[in-house]
Amino acid sequence: MKKIFFIAIVLFSCQSFSQSMFGKKPLLNMQDWDKQRVYWGYFLGFNSYDFKFDYDPTYYEKNNDLDVEVRTNIGFNVGLVGNLRLMEYLDLRFEPGLYYSQRNLHFPNIANQGSANREVNSTYIHFPLLLKFSALRTGNVRPFVVGGFSSTLNLSSNFNSKDDNYEGRFRMKQWTNNYELGVGVDLYFEYFKFSPSIRGVFGIDDELIRDNRPESPWTGGIESMKTRGIFVNFTFH
Repeated sequence: MKKIFFIAIVLFSCQSFSQSMFGKKPLLNMQDWDKQRVYWGYFLGFNSYDFKFDYDPTYYEKNNDLDVEVRTNIGFNVGLVGNLRLMEYLDLRFEPGLYYSQRNLHFPNIANQGSANREVNSTYIHFPLLLKFSALRTGNVRPFVVGGFSSTLNLSSNFNSKDDNYEGRFRMKQWTNNYELGVGVDLYFEYFKFSPSIRGVFGIDDELIRDNRPESPWTGGIESMKTRGIFVNFTFH
């Protein structure tokens, strides 16, 4: 009986939530929130960073047509959101955040496994400036698309190190620029607005700092190394 009673409460709560958010005539929450000129929030989330490598023709001649292998991991994000209302369906957003990530690189042309692998741990301070295009609000739900540009400061880049991969030091540039595209949805609750979103981040600049020797098996023949990433953020206003 206790289990049946518990299940009944859960089903009733889910039904009530569904009716309040997606029903034909839901009770509208926070009706005037989006009319504010400026408002603030914060986000928590996850990321998966990757690298996109481009090579010159000599690279494949030396490496048997094998690309650098990138093994991605899940990192996490935290940051603030500032929203400026430009017009009814358009907002300007600034979302500075701290992003932690790890990528493991495997260089196929190096026989020694210890030297062939590089663990790239990155701590980023991310500065995106985005335009948010919102659809017409339906009940307590409002989808949106977002896009813009960002600059990223890599606190773990090793950009000023004189040591390179021959001493086990993988180096990257300190600052990079990106463009971003994503989608999400605003859900309006009684006391707050919750906005889950997913966004792709695409690096514009080459981030790789070459080793001191041009024939380096780690960086020789690589024309560019650019960030690719996916962010899943949960924003609260």
